[in-house]
Amino acid sequence: MDALNVYAAKLAPQQESLAPGHRACQGCAELLAVRLVAKTLGRDYIIANATGCLEIVTSSFPHSAWQVPWIHVAFENAAAVASGVEAGIKSLKKKGRYPVDRKITIVAQAGDGGTVDIGLQALSGALERGHDFIYICYDNEAYMNTGIQRSSSTPYGAATTTSPAGKESIGQVTMKKNVAEIAVAHDIPYVATASPSYPFDLMEKVRKAADMEGPAYIHVLAPCPTGWRMAPNLAVSIGRLAVETKVFPLYEVVNGEYRMTVQYKHHRPVKDYLKPQGRFRHLQEKEIEFIQQYVDASYEKLLKKIAMSEG
Repeated sequence: MDALNVYAAKLAPQQESLAPGHRACQGCAELLAVRLVAKTLGRDYIIANATGCLEIVTSSFPHSAWQVPWIHVAFENAAAVASGVEAGIKSLKKKGRYPVDRKITIVAQAGDGGTVDIGLQALSGALERGHDFIYICYDNEAYMNTGIQRSSSTPYGAATTTSPAGKESIGQVTMKKNVAEIAVAHDIPYVATASPSYPFDLMEKVRKAADMEGPAYIHVLAPCPTGWRMAPNLAVSIGRLAVETKVFPLYEVVNGEYRMTVQYKHHRPVKDYLKPQGRFRHLQEKEIEFIQQYVDASYEKLLKKIAMSEG
C-alpha cells in the first residue's frame, strides 16, 4: 500500500460492515471499492446484490462477509429488488410499523454484466420511477465470475474468452457502453464515476449519493488482475492510469450539472494504460492510435458538458 492509501486508511471511517475473510482474488480492486463503500455507509443500510464475483466471494454458504442485511438476487434484478425494499420501508413507515425518522440507505450493487447488459432494463425502470436508493456498478469490464466473457462494458480491442484476439480479430470490436450517461438521461439527482484508486473521491461520492433524495447511480471502475491479465499489485496503479490517460474520467452530475472531480493538467498517452494489461498485448500501433483518438473525442465531449454547466 502506497503513502496515499495509507493516509486514506487513517482518515477513513473505522467501522467495518464487510468482514475480512472473503474469497476475492489477490489484488481485486472491486473488493477494495466495496470496503470503502461499506465504511462510508456505516451500518444502517440494506443491500440487494446481484449474482457475480462480489456475491460469490462474500457469501459462500454457510459463511457471509456481510454484517448488514444483504440479499442475494438474480443476475438481472438488483435494481428491482432494491426498489421493492425501498417501497416496503416507505409503506411500513406510513403504517407506523417502522421508525419514521430512521434513515436506512438502500443499495443495489452489481457488476457490469448485471448492469450494462442483463440488468439494464430493471435499472432503467427503477431510475424512471424515482426510488430513493443508490445503484453501484462495480465494472471489471467482462463477466469475470463465469470465465472472462465479454460484456457491453468490455472496451474496444480487449481480448476475452468470447472475443478472442487472433489473426482475424483484434478482440472486442465495439465500444464500451456509457451507462453513466444513460443514467444521466433519466434526469435523476446524482450520477458519478469513481475508482478505488482515488479513495477519498469515491467515499465522498457515496456520501453524497446517500444524502440525496431519489435515485443515485455510481459507476466504479474495478481493475481485475485475473481478467485483465496483469500482476495483482498493479490494480491500484492501473486504476490511476485509467484516469491519467482520460480512459475513465472521474466526474459527477448533480441535478444535471456536470463537474470534474479529479483533474490533471497533462494527460498520459493511452498506450501507458494499455501496455501493462495482457488483454491488450496483441494490439498494433494503428489500433492503439484509433483508441487514442476515440478517448480524446469522448473526453472533449465531457469537457463541453462541464463547460456548459459552469457557464
